[in-house]
Amino acid sequence: MTAALSILIYHRVLARPDPLFPGEVDAALFQRQLRLLKRFYTPLPLGDAVRRLQDGSLPPRAACITFDDGYADNAQVALPLLLRHGLHATFFIATGYLDGGQMWNDTVIDAVRQAPGAVLDLRAQELGTFPVATLAQRQAAVATLLGRLKYLPFAQRQRLAMQISRMAGARASAPAMLSTAQLRQLHGAGMTLGGHTASHPILSTLAERAAQLDIANGKQQLESLVQAPVTLFAYPNGKAGRDYGAPHVAMVKRLGFQAAVATDWGVARPGADLDLLQLPRFTPWDRGRLAFLWRMRQNRRQAHPARPDAG
Repeated sequence: MTAALSILIYHRVLARPDPLFPGEVDAALFQRQLRLLKRFYTPLPLGDAVRRLQDGSLPPRAACITFDDGYADNAQVALPLLLRHGLHATFFIATGYLDGGQMWNDTVIDAVRQAPGAVLDLRAQELGTFPVATLAQRQAAVATLLGRLKYLPFAQRQRLAMQISRMAGARASAPAMLSTAQLRQLHGAGMTLGGHTASHPILSTLAERAAQLDIANGKQQLESLVQAPVTLFAYPNGKAGRDYGAPHVAMVKRLGFQAAVATDWGVARPGADLDLLQLPRFTPWDRGRLAFLWRMRQNRRQAHPARPDAG
C-alpha cells in the first residue's frame, strides 16, 4: 500500500467519563489510543506531514493528532499525556471563546444536563417538548436539539441556545474553553496552534465577506497571542460542499495558510490529486483495541461510515 496520511480529530479529553456522553474520549481511553498509534503507526506533527506529502518522504503509516475548538481539557488533560508519550498534536483554536467563552452547543448541553423535572418545555422557542427524566432521554434531547440548531443562521443559533439555557434554569458552569495562559502553555510545550476562525460559524451560512473576516480575525488574534505565524487551518464543522466550498478554500489560500483540514473521511496521499487545502480527517470512535485499529485500517481504504464528525 502506498504512503498515506491519517489525520485524527479530537475535541475534548475528559478527566473522567461523562455519563451523558459515554462515547466521549476520556484520559484512560486517549492514553490507550496514543499507545496504539505509537506501536502501529508513525505519528508526525501535521506541519512535518504536510512537507513530507509534498516531497514524497511520507512513511506508509503516517498519522497526525489534531484537536478542534480549544477546550481547556486540551491543556489540562491531553497535553500531559501527549508529553508523557512523546507525541505531538495540532490544536485548531476558535479564538472568540478563549478566556471564559462558551460555544452554542455547550450552552445547549449544559441546559439539558441541568434541566429540572421530567420535561424540558421549549414550545415558546418552537422546538417542542423534551422528556428528560432519564439519562437516555437527556442524551436524545441533546442530539435532537444540536441537530435542529446547527445549520441555523449564526445569530439565531446563538439566541436560541441562550433561550434554551434560560428555560432550563441552567447555572454557569466552570469555563470549558482554554484561557490565554493555557493556550500559551500548549504553544510553549511545542504543540502547533492552527486557525479555526474567531467565532466558529459554518462558513457556508455566511456572506463571503463575513466568512473571510472571521477566518482572518481568528488567524490574526492567534498570531498576536503567541507571537508566531499560524499556517494551518481547520474548516468549522468541515464537510466539503455543505459546510464550506471553493470560495472558502480560496480565502484560506489568500490569507496565507499552507494547509487546511476538513472532516471528510479518508487519507491524504502524495500525487497529482493531493489538495493541501482540503486534507481529510476522521474520528476513530471505537473503544476496543482491535476495533480502533480496524477503523484506522478501513479509513486508509477510504471507507466512509455514517457517523458524522464535527469540527
